[in-house]
Amino acid sequence: MAITSKPRVRVPAQAKAGEIIEIKTLISHEMESGQRKDSAGKTVPRDIISTFEAAFNGKPFFKADWFPAISANPFQSFFFKATESGEFTFSWKDDGGSEQKATAKLTVG
Repeated sequence: MAITSKPRVRVPAQAKAGEIIEIKTLISHEMESGQRKDSAGKTVPRDIISTFEAAFNGKPFFKADWFPAISANPFQSFFFKATESGEFTFSWKDDGGSEQKATAKLTVG
C-alpha cells in the first residue's frame, strides 16, 4: 500500500525560547507485516513505513526506524527544545518506495 493519505501533524504555533514542546504525528497506513496469509493461503507481502524523520530548518533532529510490530496508522510523539523560529519537515518512507512529507512552522518569541 502506498502512502496516499495526508499526514496529521500537531506542533505549537508559538513557543518561548528554551521551552520544550511536544510534537505529535499520525499517518494512515495499513502496515502489513508480511506474516499474514490471504484467503488463498499466500503470504501477503510486507509493506510498512520503515522510516520516519523530522528536521528543523533543514537539520535532522529525530529519526525512527519502524519494524513490522508497529501498528497500522502509526502515531509518533516526541519533544523538541525551541530555540529559534523556523520550519519543521516530517518525512515518512515505506517499503514500496512511497514517501509522504508534511511541514509546520514554529515562531519563538
